[in-house]
Amino acid sequence: MLELKKSNFENTVLVGVTNSNQDDFKLNEYLEELEFLTKTAGGTVIKKFKQSIVSPNAKFFIGKGKIEEINKFVRINEVSMVVFDDELSPTQQANIERFLKCKILDRTALILDIFAQRAKTSYAKTQVELAQYEYLLPRLKGLWTHLERQRGGIGMRGPGETEIETDRRIVRDKISLLKKKLLVIDKQMKVQRGNRGSLVKVALVGYTNVGKSTIMNLISKTNVFAEDKLFATLDTTVRKVVINTLPFLLTDTVGFIRKLPTQLIESFKSTLQEVKDADILLHVVDISHTSFEDHINSVEKILHEINCHNKYSLMIFNKIDNYNNEDFIDKYSLGEENEDNISLVKWKNTWMNKTGGKALFISATRKVNIENFKKQIYHIVKQVDMSHYPKNDYLYPEYFSKS
Repeated sequence: MLELKKSNFENTVLVGVTNSNQDDFKLNEYLEELEFLTKTAGGTVIKKFKQSIVSPNAKFFIGKGKIEEINKFVRINEVSMVVFDDELSPTQQANIERFLKCKILDRTALILDIFAQRAKTSYAKTQVELAQYEYLLPRLKGLWTHLERQRGGIGMRGPGETEIETDRRIVRDKISLLKKKLLVIDKQMKVQRGNRGSLVKVALVGYTNVGKSTIMNLISKTNVFAEDKLFATLDTTVRKVVINTLPFLLTDTVGFIRKLPTQLIESFKSTLQEVKDADILLHVVDISHTSFEDHINSVEKILHEINCHNKYSLMIFNKIDNYNNEDFIDKYSLGEENEDNISLVKWKNTWMNKTGGKALFISATRKVNIENFKKQIYHIVKQVDMSHYPKNDYLYPEYFSKS
């Protein structure tokens, strides 16, 4: 598997830009998330650089003056890695690497590296490796200078093929083999899913680090790995759960994230099959995060891409114990006299209206409102399981109580 070699503490610099699509406030949020990703990967962020650009520079993505400023900082502070919040083209990445003379990653490469660390099962490892090779293929030229040379020696004179072409062919062959391997695993997984019988399937979905695994452990009384890091859970976990003698299957899935790399969406379609097979989606949200509404939109966008947006969904607003009114007052530039406009009660009323009452506010770690949470799940699962409704009735929310 392709995995970046690194120490536990790599001095790292982050680079982000503002443009017509993202203002300074949005950039700060993205860079905070990128810093959390860097920490999860094993790096230490010592500086963040920002620049306002109309369009990316073809050579360095950012302007010449800014790249020189970063270069000076990198030299003085012995920085070993620079991470860009936006995806770099292979040419831009190669140019920046030559100029700064250190490791250059973009957001996609960083997420791929975290996934490589977190993958535990053969299935997850294969999916990550496929995504890494697909990301690597157009960047081969920038990674190894020897690839410019043409192979020589006996039998190799004449047109031949350059080493870059040879390595590209090797990577393409590897991608083909991994795809075939995934097809075999997919068939095995399909058989496993078929063997689960007719139990109602409930899937936990949501942004990364919102508490899905904690809820899984709480409801199923199991010990799924949970940690305050992004992508703590990568492998899908399925457990049989019984509430008031009513059994159903509960699935903990990989978390989503903004700017999720295309390679990962494609490679993890099989993992996301658990979401597609689910009868009910429990959309878990971290209500304490000031950008939770953006997180909701990101998750719903991905659900739409995999054609799961019409499934019956219950919004679970988690971490109410961490909710801080002041954070939201600062974000929305509200005065003290408008504090109630952004209170937890106001959010609850807002989302009860938006979801037609299909929303719950809980704290999984403090076990706040968990009994009501279980009652709601029981009520929904029971209605899905009722014999006089076809299995696909979850596509029509009018069959369900909005309480």
